[in-house]
Amino acid sequence: MTGVVLGLIAGIAFGYVITRVGATNPEKMARAHLMMEPAIPQFMLTAVAAAAIGLTGLVAVGRADLSPLPTSLVATGLAAVIFGVGWGLTGYCPGTTWAAVGEGRMDAVFALLGGLVGTAVFAHFHEAIIPVLYGPTNVGKITLMDALGDSRIAATVALVTVFGLGVWAIGKLWTRSYDA
Repeated sequence: MTGVVLGLIAGIAFGYVITRVGATNPEKMARAHLMMEPAIPQFMLTAVAAAAIGLTGLVAVGRADLSPLPTSLVATGLAAVIFGVGWGLTGYCPGTTWAAVGEGRMDAVFALLGGLVGTAVFAHFHEAIIPVLYGPTNVGKITLMDALGDSRIAATVALVTVFGLGVWAIGKLWTRSYDA
């Protein structure tokens, strides 16, 4: 039960932050995709870098275990296309959809319902899809640690460095649109 309460608190905090950044505003999200609004991509990269540091710490103290799923090129590629089309059509990704519903945005309610229906359809056909999409292009578990000599610290430093440079570069190269 403690994990559920902590998850709920973390979810509410994350929802608050993404609302403050403007990620629940589909117009601002569209400007981010057009490289006109740097705040959302900067936030996303910062969140991944912070999560990498936090996860490394949790693994170090034995409170988390990393067990990535195998990578399938076709399944991942198809999922990326479906995810991108859904995001482009609605202006929301799954996390921002829930937060936008919490704000009372009716368009987000429809995006959420569409996501739930898509998830249900995928779950229904998952067992039949596995041999077709996953099997032929399954390349096994791929991790950054494998490429960096099985060092969690090196992988974390690499992620934080690359994403930190990304945050800096976005701030320097993208234009900021203040009309929201």
